[in-house]
Amino acid sequence: MKDKKLYLKPNVVIEPLIDRWYAWTHLISPAPAAMNILKRHMEIMNSYLAAPEFHADAVLNPKLRGGPFMDLKGGRLEEVEGLLKNIHERYPDLIAFAKAIKELDEMLLQEAKGFGLEETYRKVPELLKGYVELHYDRHNNPGFRFFESLLYKSPFYKKEMQSIALWITRNDERPFCLSTPRLDEADVLHLNIPFDHTGIDELAKMKKAPQSLDYIRALLGIADTDMPLFETFFTEEAPAPYNRYTGKKIRMRYFGHACILIETDTVNILIDPLVSYYGYYSSLDHFSDLDLPEVIDFVLITHNHQDHILFETLLPLRHRIKNIIVPASSTGKLEDPDLKLMFNTIGFNNVIGLKEMESIQISDTVITGLPFTGEHSDLNILTKACYLVEVSGFKLMFLADSRIIEPALYKHIRRETGDVDVMFLGMECDGAPLSWLYGPLLTRPVTREQDFSRRLAGSDCGKGVSLIEIFEPKEVYVYAMGQEPWVEFISSIKYDANSNPIVQANKLLDYCKEKEIIAELLYGEKELLYNRKTPAFY
Repeated sequence: MKDKKLYLKPNVVIEPLIDRWYAWTHLISPAPAAMNILKRHMEIMNSYLAAPEFHADAVLNPKLRGGPFMDLKGGRLEEVEGLLKNIHERYPDLIAFAKAIKELDEMLLQEAKGFGLEETYRKVPELLKGYVELHYDRHNNPGFRFFESLLYKSPFYKKEMQSIALWITRNDERPFCLSTPRLDEADVLHLNIPFDHTGIDELAKMKKAPQSLDYIRALLGIADTDMPLFETFFTEEAPAPYNRYTGKKIRMRYFGHACILIETDTVNILIDPLVSYYGYYSSLDHFSDLDLPEVIDFVLITHNHQDHILFETLLPLRHRIKNIIVPASSTGKLEDPDLKLMFNTIGFNNVIGLKEMESIQISDTVITGLPFTGEHSDLNILTKACYLVEVSGFKLMFLADSRIIEPALYKHIRRETGDVDVMFLGMECDGAPLSWLYGPLLTRPVTREQDFSRRLAGSDCGKGVSLIEIFEPKEVYVYAMGQEPWVEFISSIKYDANSNPIVQANKLLDYCKEKEIIAELLYGEKELLYNRKTPAFY
């Protein structure tokens, strides 16, 4: 078997972890990573060790779905205790770093009263000196920003915390990833390699191109004792070939959640990649990574939330991606890490930061970044963008989870873009409260009333109607609702027909029907072909 050329099985998961927790962007950038380790991971683990039965009951309660509860059935206490002990013993500097951030916030509130800040630098916690710049806003409220690029070069960027778990998925069931760490399992192989390791690319290539087991084993450093399990991840059976789209139309494929593939005979564009697997049981038909082109010209990232930047999908695709487009932003703010810097740090060397109303053109296709409002709990987060993709005059608008707070903004945008042909809009309009995602970054508690008034919410029917009236699309698709079974582990969402987001989406579909606009709530998979607008293709 070692000398044979083998393929990686299509349902092998290459799962990225940080200190055994599911990797997402706030665990990579050093400052938010330290805060999440202290205020999310350690608090969850301490809570679990104190009351494991409570956690076991909580994960079974639909009303508590997505809460800070470990899904370990009340057991495995020694392993959780070991994981917690490891942080205390190996990473005390990260704990101290996170505490210093809170100390800095408190000091500024006490000391910075609108006067010059030069003397205040002396009171910056020692760990943070040289990594922060102090400032005021125009109302004399004090704040600070990180020199984030320097933090990646500092001892606080813990590359050694990164690892990969290899395992075979046989269904869509997984614990909610933000609350449950990946502990040792008999059928899971843990590789202590960082995310920029070339072995990840070479392993992922084996889904399409066979390679010898000796080659990939040496590259990944697989021990003799792990070889029996490692060998189970491979097969001699070649995958079905991908048939590249060569037609003269525009092909749209929906992969679930907010993941859309746009293909023409000249360009392939993948938006918010979150792609499931092939060769396992799922209750829902879907496209898999076998349905992706060999070369992806552009990946578009709309915003920095864990269900729109999925490293589990992106790392195995890295060798196939020519360019990643992210919202251009470098604020240095704790809550708004720089995506270009983050992707570059973990091995993506082809990242483009696109500003609002800025465009990139390839052949007959133009990609334009658009403003994105809402869905960020009223924090001043700039790392977010909607996109207009125009192919030979045919316009597709991807609005992700944006909430249309002020329609006048979109009237201004329409003056520049004109009408659009197809609109994709997320309508997860209830949204989790501020603390659900950003709580670990808040150094002072918010009241329950404040927390629940500031939601991670997309548009409802009324806001969707305002968009339709402004852009006059011929087709409208509601997406990014977190409903596909393979998305639940990252979104924690499970609706029924009476859930408000579904009610609001159906109201929007009814409105579209009255206006004779094609409309659908996307679910599972969908494929459509569109005519280009240049005379040659009419």
